[in-house]
Amino acid sequence: MTEPTAEHAFPVMFIHGLWIHASAWTPWQELFESRGYQTSAPGWPGDGDTVQATRDDPHGLDEVGIEAICRHYAGLIDAMEVKPIVIGHSFGGLIAQELLANGYAVAGVAIDPAPIKGVKVLPFAQLRSAFPVLGNPANRKRTVALTAEQFRYSFGNTLSQEESDALHEQLTIPGPGRPLFEDATALFTKDSPAAVDSHHAVRGPLLLISGTEDHTVPRKVTDAVFKLYADNPSQTDYQQIEGRGHSLTIDAGWPDVATVVLDWMAANEPALAGAADS
Repeated sequence: MTEPTAEHAFPVMFIHGLWIHASAWTPWQELFESRGYQTSAPGWPGDGDTVQATRDDPHGLDEVGIEAICRHYAGLIDAMEVKPIVIGHSFGGLIAQELLANGYAVAGVAIDPAPIKGVKVLPFAQLRSAFPVLGNPANRKRTVALTAEQFRYSFGNTLSQEESDALHEQLTIPGPGRPLFEDATALFTKDSPAAVDSHHAVRGPLLLISGTEDHTVPRKVTDAVFKLYADNPSQTDYQQIEGRGHSLTIDAGWPDVATVVLDWMAANEPALAGAADS
C-alpha cells in the first residue's frame, strides 16, 4: 500500500448490511465525492449488480458467511493503491471492524453494527428483528427476504408507513441467513467469524454510531461493543443519534448521519495519516 498524495483524500469504501443492496450507498458516495473523496461501494460476494437482479437470482448468496464476506472485501482492498477508510452499516459495520483490526483500513466507521463476539446483551427487539431468519434452522443455508411488515419493525420503526414501504420496495434484497446464525452463536463458538480483536489490535481510529431507537441493533448492543474496546489504547469514539432507527443510513435523514461521519473524519485527518504508515 502507498500513502495518499496531498492532492486527494483517502479513498472510502462503503459496506452494506444484511437485506440492503449496495446501491443504497449512492447518495453517500455522491456527497463524499463532492468533498474530494474517491469512493466505492462493492456488494457482498453473490450480490447482483442491481436490486432487481439480486431479487431475481439470490442464490449466489446462499451460505455466504461472515468469513467469506471479510475475505471478499480484503481482496478488493489488496488491489487498491491506498488503504481506505471503511464505513459499514449493520453487518457491514461488523465487517468494517474486522478489516480495521486486521490492518486493511486506516480508519473505520461502524453504524448500528451487528454485535461482535463478546457482546452478551440480547434485547427483545433484536431477537424479534432476527426471528424471520433464526426462526427456521434451514435458513442457515439459504437466503431470506423481509416482508414490508418485517422491514417496518426492523428498519422503519421511526418512519412513516409510506417511507418505510418505499424503502422496502426500492432497496431491499434477500439476504443470506448464515451470518445471523454465526453471530447468534458467537459466544459459544471457539473460532467464531464474528470475533474481532477489540483488546490488542493496533489500528487506526474507529467510530461507532448508534441510532437510539434501533430495533435490529439496539443501543444497548452498541454500548456493549464500545465497552469491549475500553482496554484498547487505539482510538475508539462513540456517538449516539437520537430518535433514529436502523434505517438511519437510507431514510430521508441520512445526510445528518453522513455529516457526523464527515466531521469525524476531518477531525481525525492527522491520525489517519499516521495509520497509513502502519
